[in-house]
This record gives sequence, C-alpha cells and structure tokens, in this order.
Amino acid sequence: MQASGAPIVELAAVSKRYRGADDPRPALDDVDLTIHRGEIFGVIGESGAGKSTLLQVLSGLVVPDAGRVTVAGRDVGALGRRGLRELRRDIGVVFQGIHLLSSRTVRDNVRLALQLSPRSERPSRAAQAPAVDEMLEFVGLGHRGGHYPAQLSGGERQRVGLARALVARPALLLCDEPTSSLDTTTTADVLRVLARARDELGSTVIVITHDLDVVKALCDRAALLERGAVRELFTVARSDYRSMPSYREQVRRELM
Repeated sequence: MQASGAPIVELAAVSKRYRGADDPRPALDDVDLTIHRGEIFGVIGESGAGKSTLLQVLSGLVVPDAGRVTVAGRDVGALGRRGLRELRRDIGVVFQGIHLLSSRTVRDNVRLALQLSPRSERPSRAAQAPAVDEMLEFVGLGHRGGHYPAQLSGGERQRVGLARALVARPALLLCDEPTSSLDTTTTADVLRVLARARDELGSTVIVITHDLDVVKALCDRAALLERGAVRELFTVARSDYRSMPSYREQVRRELM
C-alpha cells in the first residue's frame, strides 16, 4: 500500500520545553512535519534528540508549549478528555519496554486493549476472543496464547506488544524503538509485522528508532531530529527486511 497523499499527522511550529530539566534546550524546537496516510515513517536521531517526546505529543500524552498538532484531522490541543479518548482509539502505541502484565496470559494481555475501550464501544466478550486470536495469528503467536510473558523470548514479547496495539485496528501505529536489543533474525520478524500492519490492516506506521538498518529496511521516508529540531527529511532508498543478514552472517562480517 502506498501513501494516499492525505495527511494523517501534521505538526506546525511545535515546541516543548520541560520546566526544571537540567538541560535548558527544548525537547522539541519549532517542529514542522507532515506524515501521509499509508506511510511507514521513521523518526531517527541520537539519544536526547526529542524522538520520544515527539511520540508522546502525537499520542496526546504530552502537551506542547507552542504550535499545533493535528492527528487524523483533529486538533489535539483543542480536544477535551472525551475527545482525547476518542482519538486514542485510532492510535496504537508500542512503548519501549513493552510493559506486559506478568500475571496475565498472552491472550489476556492482548485482550486488555479491548477491555479498556469506552464501554459504549467495547466489543462483547464473545467478540473479543476471536479478535484477539486473529491478531495473535497475525503476529505469528497463535500457539502462544496461553503462555505467560516470562515464558516468551524478547522478540515474542515485542510481538505481543504489537498485537495488543493492533487488535483495535488503529489508523495510526506509533512504535518507540520496536527492535531495541533484538538480534537480526528477531528484528526481521518484528519488521515483517509492521510492514503487514500497513499493507494488510491499513495502519500508518511511525517508527522511532536510532537504528538506520531498520529505517532502510522498512520506511518510506524519515526525519532526522537533532536537539529537538527536524534537520532533514529523507526519501528512503529501501532495502528488504527479508534480505537482512542473519546473526551468524553479521558475526562473520564483523569478526573475520
């Protein structure tokens, strides 16, 4: 699926400074950015560049000091509590660290996203079960539904987090370092899910990462953040995540 041309995210002169922070520089500094429906968009930069703050602004968790943020046609700054709840139904988020509930099975961790929906729009319990099972199959974990997070590998836990974020079929999927600490083979599994989320579910995907290999394998465009500002926009000359070298190939390349 290609970008439709219609914007799903627009930031105009967005700035954010954390009061009392040791670093006096703004976390976001006069950011202008447009992301189109159907894109897989990368946001890259070193630690402290403002990547995570940008994700939190898009999800309505952080209010900017200045500027306008529009997501799915809605001015985020003008939304009240009810409006923000409605907006967040259209946004799936995978934060760094995943945060699965250790006392719940994989299936129940994914179902939690549906159970937390507004009561008026919450699927019935009978409808939740097939939706959860379908999404677990989508991420390749249909056989793991009855397991607990401690019984999973790191890559499997990440895919559970993706299933939870995608089970409500969001228009926008925000991912904060989705392949952090994963080996190459497991990274390819996660990238495959993200590509299918765009191609088969119709979600626009924004990936926050410092890993340029991930951007090259997955993204259509990318923005480079430095000290809270967008320094450059790139159209990515994409490779294919399926051609990423295996861990063994990486070791041989680096050590021989």
